[in-house]
Amino acid sequence: MFLIVGTMIGAGYASGRELWQFFGHDSSLAILLFTVMFIICCLSIMSISFKQQSGDYLSVLRTIVGKHLTGVYDWMIIIYLFTTTVVMLAGSGATWEAFHLSYRLGVLAIAIPLILLFVWDIKGIVTVNSLVLPLLITGLLFILIVFISDQNLSLFSHVTETDNWKAAFPFTALNVLPLIAVLGAIGNRMTSRKEVWVASVGSGLILGVVSFLYNNSLIQISDEILVYEIPLFAILQHYPYGMMVFMSIMMWIAIFTTAASGTLGLVTRFRSYWKQPLWIVAFAVVALMLPFTSFGFSTLIEYLYPLYGLLNLYVLSSLLIYPLTQRFKIS
Repeated sequence: MFLIVGTMIGAGYASGRELWQFFGHDSSLAILLFTVMFIICCLSIMSISFKQQSGDYLSVLRTIVGKHLTGVYDWMIIIYLFTTTVVMLAGSGATWEAFHLSYRLGVLAIAIPLILLFVWDIKGIVTVNSLVLPLLITGLLFILIVFISDQNLSLFSHVTETDNWKAAFPFTALNVLPLIAVLGAIGNRMTSRKEVWVASVGSGLILGVVSFLYNNSLIQISDEILVYEIPLFAILQHYPYGMMVFMSIMMWIAIFTTAASGTLGLVTRFRSYWKQPLWIVAFAVVALMLPFTSFGFSTLIEYLYPLYGLLNLYVLSSLLIYPLTQRFKIS
């Protein structure tokens, strides 16, 4: 469950930039639709990977999109994981920059522990996620609830505004490919179908609640968001400096967990071609990413995320109908 949440809550999500890019005003129905579709997608991917006891995403992807499109989407996943992990590295740089520290130092501060994490193989990632994600989610929820309470905001004042409902589809589609990559790599680690249900429903509900509260808070300060590279800092400006430091650390953890998930998808995919320990493969992958971090955090999100959201709509539709096709086959 926390591996899924860690894959989702990265630099774009935790900073508020990704949510604001897709949702914003009139999006209550969109967030509800996202929650339902996300749960169904997780159920489909985990059911396939558990059934196949997969060690990387390729066989899972073949089941979802078919034999003919597997090659196309395989390359899309590789490029997607590469570029979004670059976004995470750039997000670390932007976080350090907010404290008037070196952008490049911020990038290196995530790149080095990211490589070291894979010394413990896949177990390292699962352990880190299970330890830090509860802390991250609690911290983010605490900030949002305090902000809503202090500003006397109505939680449900925007519930009836539903014009932006279509945003749920590209937003969910955007996050489908990393889920396939990460969950496809741990099929052989699952021991029961109960894990599939707990992880899928639990992660979907957590992300739905956090997304609703976060988006509701950002709507109240929509005029101030334009000034900030990281929208979360527009909320934190109302609080003592210590709170900003705490949430910046939390956001950096979110960036790290998503970068780790993206790197996991890549290194497990390449492991069959390059028979080396995972940390050596991770070192090579991260070294290739470093030059691309100079493009900047918000620029990468602004152009890359909507593009991927549209390209992944076919994968999303395949995952949504997968439970129906399986039931039809059985009957």
